[in-house]
Order: sequence, then C-alpha cells, then structure tokens
Amino acid sequence: MSSITRTDDLFFTQTGMDRANVERTVNDALSGADDGELFLEYNQSESMVWDDGKLKSASFDTTQGFGLRAVSGETTGYAHGVNLDEQAIKRAAQTVQAVRGGHAGEMSLPPQGTNRHLYDEANPLQGKDFSDKVKLLQQIDSYIREKDSRVHQVSVSLSGNWQAVQIIRAGGWRASDIRPLVRLNISVVTRNGERIEAGGTGGGGRLEYARWFDPAEWRHLADEALRKSLVNQEAVESPAGEMTVVLGPGWPAVMLHEAIGHGLEGDFNRKKTSAFSELMGQQIAAKGVTIVDDGTIDQRRGSISIDDEGTPSQCTTLIEDGVLVGFMQDRLNARLMGVKATGNGRRESFACQPFPRMTNTIMRPGTMTNEEIISSVKKGIYAVDFGGGQVDITSGKFVFTANEAYEIENGKVGRPIKGASLVGVGFEALKRISMIGDDTMLDGGIGTCGKNGQSVPVGVGQPTMRLEQMTVGGKGG
Repeated sequence: MSSITRTDDLFFTQTGMDRANVERTVNDALSGADDGELFLEYNQSESMVWDDGKLKSASFDTTQGFGLRAVSGETTGYAHGVNLDEQAIKRAAQTVQAVRGGHAGEMSLPPQGTNRHLYDEANPLQGKDFSDKVKLLQQIDSYIREKDSRVHQVSVSLSGNWQAVQIIRAGGWRASDIRPLVRLNISVVTRNGERIEAGGTGGGGRLEYARWFDPAEWRHLADEALRKSLVNQEAVESPAGEMTVVLGPGWPAVMLHEAIGHGLEGDFNRKKTSAFSELMGQQIAAKGVTIVDDGTIDQRRGSISIDDEGTPSQCTTLIEDGVLVGFMQDRLNARLMGVKATGNGRRESFACQPFPRMTNTIMRPGTMTNEEIISSVKKGIYAVDFGGGQVDITSGKFVFTANEAYEIENGKVGRPIKGASLVGVGFEALKRISMIGDDTMLDGGIGTCGKNGQSVPVGVGQPTMRLEQMTVGGKGG
C-alpha cells in the first residue's frame, strides 16, 4: 500500500472529509497567493523511563490536525486546528486569505514528485508489547549494575514515534510521507567514595524497535555509557588557554551543526543576520573542508523522503574545499532569494510553520588516519564527546562543553580531563582546521535541533580533525 493510499485512509476515509471539497477549499484559500499548502498530520508517540530501579513514567499520545498556509511576498498567513473536518479547514482558509490584501501573485510551481522511500513505513509502536519494552529497560538496568559495583544509578529511556503527513497544494497536487522514529538512551552514574560522575549514550533512527531488542546492540550502548562514567571518575581538571584541539569522529560534529550549520540556513542569510550572509563564493574554511547537508541517507534520524512542504530531500553541498557554495532553503526563502528549494523546509508539527532546517549535516573525510593526527600533536586536547553549547548566529560566537576529553602529550592520548569548553567563532574555527581524518562517522541517532521554538530530529557526522589555536576554557593550569 502506497503512502498516499495509507494517508488518504487516515485523513479522508476515517474522518469523513471529502477530498475534492478539501482541494477546492485549498484552491480558494491560495488564489492570488505566491505559495502555500495544506499540511495534514497524524502522529502517535510513546515514551517510557526506567530510573532508580523502577518504571518511573510511561506515556502514549495520539495527535492529529492541519495547518493551512498562504504566502504573499514575504507575508505569511497561517492557521491550524486539531479538528480534521471540512468546516474547520474552511474557517482556516478565511483567515489565511487576509494576507493577500489586494496582492495578486502567481502561484509558484509545486515541487518535483518522488517515489523514493528512505525508511520502512511500519509503525514501530505496534511492533512490541508494552511489557516487552519494560522488560528491555529492566534488563539494561540489571546488566549495567552487575558489571561494576561502583554503579550508583541507572536511567534508561525508550521512545517511539510514527508520523503520517499529507501535503495538498493548489491544483490538487499532493505528496505524502510516513515517518517512523525510535530512540534508546542510557545514563549511568557511578560513585567512588565521595566522587560521583555520570556518563551516557544513546542510539536511534527511522526504523522499528527490533534493533534495540538485539542484546548485542543494547549491550554495546550500556557498556559505552558505563565506560564514559568510569572515565570521568579518573578525569582531572582541564587545562585552559590557547591550544591545539583534536575533535573525534561522529557526534563532535554537533559543534559544526550549531556553530556553522545554523548560519547556513536560508532565512538567516536572506535577512542578513548570519555571519555568512555576504560570503557566498568566498574561501571561508581551510582547503579540504567539505560540508554537506544530506537528508537522503537510509533510516537516519535526520532523513526525510520529502520535507514538510513536499520538496524531496537532497544532499546539498554547503562548503566545498573551503569555499561557501550553498545554503539550505525552504520554498519561501528560496523564492525570495531567486534560488531553488533544497528540501529543508521542516516543521515540528501541524501547529507550526516550516522554516529552513538541517537534516544530517556532515563533514566529508580527508586522507589522514586518526593515529596520524593525534601523533602530530605535541600538546593539546582530544575531545571525543560533547554536551551542550551556546551559539550566536549573527556573530558566529560559540561555547561548547566536552563530556569526554583527554590530554595529548607528545603525540599520545593521556589522562582524561573534565570541564573543558571550546570557545570561538564559527567561521574562524573553520579556517583553523589543519588536518582532516579519513574516518567520517555519523552520530548514533540522538540529535534534536531547536529553532524558533520548534524541535526536529537531526543527524551529524564528521571525521577526526585537528584545529589550531583554539581557546579552551577550564580550571586547570
């Protein structure tokens, strides 16, 4: 059964709405506008948390609704509702028509269609019984506690989501997508005398729960969370000052996502509020640095077959060999900037308007091995995992805290350190990349990105890389 057929069943057969009537309402609402669409959504989600030896919380939620948007020039009219009925959509149409205000636009051409499917449409919430999921959480807790007597607390969470969307544009153009999403997170607190330290990890993607019920998979995550906590037990205070920094492969690309990726989204550049706004075609990074945003990778957390405007996702090159060559675009900003949409128009739900958002933001590999890069450093730090950070899009300034990092002394990885934070400016940091590894990795599938009060799932990836003269904050000498 195709996704159009399945979503027709959800949005028309089960609700009693007549599709032809809805399409006429959309045509009337968008008459004279430059762009717009009706976004229909049905969403099931669940989450359960095992903490301190017991099931602490469990939730299941079903939501549905619509969002109707009309765009005239730079002005957007948006109305949404939780009732999927024709009268509610007609009332929304009357609201969004107000943005036309005498404007007589020419409707933009719809996106090119696609039959591509990047993930199975099966509902992961229906694949396992609730009791099986609780048992899995309990097994993970017991496994970790039996591994080491220093384990003080274990927290495990499992969540799943199944989202079905259909997009209707003027003239009866339609597109649909059915998106599964699962995530397993594990946090471990160890205690050694009076010292208490934490470590955590997780994994997920657009797939069913089956992967995380495989003992080999969840034990790997459990071992990693425990390992990180025990590494932190041995950590000394981070040195501070200007020094060489080596970033490990995979999740450390969250720094690229925040410090650089947001600045390459179309809306910030159209409004000239990004540090990169006037730099198209210029060398903004070291030679060899190529960064893409790729929404087309099978089963990845940030992947989407189509975006929330109906545009097929794609792999968009943002920086090529150090030169700024592209931005991520939704339809509105692409039209106003005279370029093509890139399949990055994303929204959290039917209650939200789409904006340019990242999918899977990845640095391409270089030619050096991880060992060659580390052995080249006389004195510095090796950061392999990051936590939170802060970024100013306009200036590009950032601060990121390392969750796992080590000293590098005379080309060898030394003692673990804690409290290390990287401070800098995004476009300056790009120019300080002096070595790029051949070991590009993607993160485990845990990323969530916030913008304009909306959150969407994303992915990141990068190889090992060496950065020169980075400012490191810490308490050590």
